[in-house]
Amino acid sequence: MSSMFGKPRNSSERPPQSPLPECNVAILGCRGAGKSALTVKFLTKRFISEYDPNLEDTYSSEELVDQQPVLLKVMDTADQDGPRNCERYLCWASAFLVVYSIDNRRSFEGCQRYLEVLALHARGCQRRCPVLLLGNKLDMEQYRQVLSAEGMSLASRFGCLFHEVSACQDFSRVQHVFHEAVREVRRQAEWNLPVQPLFISEERPCPPVATPVALPTHHSLATCTFNTLSPVSYKEIPSVAQAKLVTVKSSRAQSKRKAPTLTLLKGFKIF
Repeated sequence: MSSMFGKPRNSSERPPQSPLPECNVAILGCRGAGKSALTVKFLTKRFISEYDPNLEDTYSSEELVDQQPVLLKVMDTADQDGPRNCERYLCWASAFLVVYSIDNRRSFEGCQRYLEVLALHARGCQRRCPVLLLGNKLDMEQYRQVLSAEGMSLASRFGCLFHEVSACQDFSRVQHVFHEAVREVRRQAEWNLPVQPLFISEERPCPPVATPVALPTHHSLATCTFNTLSPVSYKEIPSVAQAKLVTVKSSRAQSKRKAPTLTLLKGFKIF
């Protein structure tokens, strides 16, 4: 089931024959990590304190990331006890946000299982999807059980990005994380483009003086000469192995967006 947060877009804003590129993001993590709170914060700029932990749905939002429009689809998953029946989002998502609560070590340990499942899936299908590890509930700093260094170490171990956010406080940091997922998907798509073979010319040494060739004179025509040129051969150079370079900026210009209105997620308590 797909739902849309925010105001409906006017059809005159974009020609119907030019659909927006899509980016599918799945939010994973143990119960109580704040996955739904992050989803609603990003889509509505609001914070929810109560929600149905068994609710799983997919939501859509038109975003402007680095001045490029994108249709961002977010799947708020509801795994009960760790990663089970993962096929529904492993084959659907183009990026993953793995969330834990900094005041709950058990949720942090559960993230490791999700990261292991994603790593196995990437090796099996030969398709790498960007993964971002999120430490949520930064507002609960006084009850912290998981150090920032531990989160960074786990992210480094699995080769993913790491952020700490608070779903109830700063909207800009939550928005930055979702937009960063879109940027990573775009970078991955650029790296997967086929590389054209590179050709260079390899000139053979030429004699210092060109060899004149005389043409016989016929019917009072003047004698002329032309120079012979050295042949040129072309050699194909093998494609150079691609290397990944990720640069994360501490601040980015945030896209302007109007505060949308909440239209779904029955049972949520809005603050």
